[in-house]
Amino acid sequence: MSLYFESLGQGPDLVLLHGWAMNGTVWQPVAEQLAEDYCVHVVDLPGHGKSPASGPLTLDAMVAAIDAAFPWPVQVIGWSLGGAVATRWALQHPAKVRSLTLVASSPCFMQRSDWPHAMATATLAQFAASLQADWRGTLKRFISLQAMGDAQARAVARTLADDLFLHGEPALGALAEGLGILRDTDLRADMARLDLPVLLQYGDRDTLTPVGAAHWLAGMLPLAQCVIHAGAAHAPFLSHRDDFLTIQRQFLAGV
Repeated sequence: MSLYFESLGQGPDLVLLHGWAMNGTVWQPVAEQLAEDYCVHVVDLPGHGKSPASGPLTLDAMVAAIDAAFPWPVQVIGWSLGGAVATRWALQHPAKVRSLTLVASSPCFMQRSDWPHAMATATLAQFAASLQADWRGTLKRFISLQAMGDAQARAVARTLADDLFLHGEPALGALAEGLGILRDTDLRADMARLDLPVLLQYGDRDTLTPVGAAHWLAGMLPLAQCVIHAGAAHAPFLSHRDDFLTIQRQFLAGV
């Protein structure tokens, strides 16, 4: 799979990975700030934005495309689905990922009998069904869920909606396969193998990735730094950008 990304700034290499149905433009305000000290690579995940999916979209296929695009060690920030991609990358190629920041992400996005810190099975199933009938409406509802409960909900939803199609309309097949990745991914058994600096940035009002997932990760990764942004939902890098950046800079500088 060919991978589209934009690079800005100079310094240590930092890769930013977005969430399902979005594209790299969602990171732009954060990327511009971090580019003062880093060479920031803002990626369109395979099947999203300007990165076509040349075959079936799987978590491993995404990792393979990103790993091929960056043949040198990097630090990585992954939001939501992008965090799962980043985690798998760090697990498969530990020499390539120098540090890992997970933003509102999860090792397991769908609830299971032993895992309440995720979306209900019915929620994901409803998205998958409605995607075929009305994909635009489905994406709008997903954006609303990402912003729901946030102290800056309207502003966050507007920003996400404005960025949604800036790199073109998403491929319906890739959207469906992406939901399948969210449904099937379960990295919980592998998390203890992560041997690198980890930063967790989450919102206490997130309904898609409940804060319990952050607390679980902090327990599994005792050396990880965990930050819970009060009043933030699923996109703390948008709603709490200044605090997010301050914490992110401190973490990256210490790696």
